[in-house]
Amino acid sequence: MRARRFGNGRSAACQAILTPMDGMDGALALALKVLLLIFMAGSLLEMGLGLSVTEALKGLRNPRFLAYGVLFAFILGPLVAWVLTRIIPLEEPYAAGLLLLAMAPCAPFLPMMVGRARGDIGYVPAMLLLSAVGTLILMPAGVPLLVPGLAVDAWTIARPLIVMVLLPLLAGLVLFRTAPGFAAAIRPRVKRVTGIAAIGLLALCVVMYGRGFASTFGSFAIGTQLLFLGLLTTAGYAFPRGLAQAQRSVLGLGLGTRNVGAAVAPLLAVADIDQRAIVMVVLGVPLQLLCSLVAAAWFARDAKRAEL
Repeated sequence: MRARRFGNGRSAACQAILTPMDGMDGALALALKVLLLIFMAGSLLEMGLGLSVTEALKGLRNPRFLAYGVLFAFILGPLVAWVLTRIIPLEEPYAAGLLLLAMAPCAPFLPMMVGRARGDIGYVPAMLLLSAVGTLILMPAGVPLLVPGLAVDAWTIARPLIVMVLLPLLAGLVLFRTAPGFAAAIRPRVKRVTGIAAIGLLALCVVMYGRGFASTFGSFAIGTQLLFLGLLTTAGYAFPRGLAQAQRSVLGLGLGTRNVGAAVAPLLAVADIDQRAIVMVVLGVPLQLLCSLVAAAWFARDAKRAEL
């Protein structure tokens, strides 16, 4: 396995391309973090505000769903990413970013996409919990193996998972159980704010990382990430046996989206990191939204046909 080194090996041309990221304005960086938090945590809060605890535990009682989730998310996913980095001539920082994304399945905005796909929303908490626990276990052990020279402790991974996944989901479930009227009243507002944050996040990503994104053209970074997301989405939806269509759509969308917060955490913890690795991870925000919207439309069409 070829080593992947970060930081001091950047060329002057690369530094010129990524200068806006290296010297990004503090206010914009803070705004990006806030919008990311609102978008991802808001998606989970909005789901919890309309979900009972019984419904939230439904997926955890299906061993077949959990088994497919573990197999595809934490064995097939990293394996596909590793194979792609072997056969596609990606620059090492981009390859490292892809491998980190491969170890962090299931974006917190999964509930929004499952709703569009007419999937079984009761299986979303199981997918989120499975992905969070699996990422927490896999990433500290897998990062040094797949990305030599980069190490990460468990708390660095756990922090974004707790803040953006577990806490907002639990808050929504508690409010729905203890104050259902209040939960119903604020849910549309939470959904609206989350949608506004999504638009702002995409716009800010373009402003802050636009030149970094542009530098990926011709590098195979965009095509490789799209191929990775497409392969996992298709595998999660088409291959499982014994699961209903609405459950397979949750699995496919969970595998075809990535937790950007967890994936970027190891990179932000390293001084003088090659910014192209961060660009590859952040590039996942627009690419995942694009892929998951296409997949959700595909799954919704199948769901509609199944009802006829």
